[in-house]
Amino acid sequence: MPPTQAIIEAIAAEEGVGVTEVEPPAYDPLFTVINPEALDELFHTTAGTAGDVVVRLEYEGYEIVVRPGSDIEVRPLR
Repeated sequence: MPPTQAIIEAIAAEEGVGVTEVEPPAYDPLFTVINPEALDELFHTTAGTAGDVVVRLEYEGYEIVVRPGSDIEVRPLR
């Protein structure tokens, strides 16, 4: 699963809403905080070759950490 899809699914799970509900106007588009295509490409091209690649971003009140293998951590911002 591409990281961008995993992020949306993780936010939906944290918020207790359906994946299709994580869209405007209730939620800002993901592209307001990161280039989704670049993020997906970064993890697609480094799969299996760069286990230390980590991307951190803030989105909709959460800190999101993305690691290879669609390992997504979502934590509320303090």
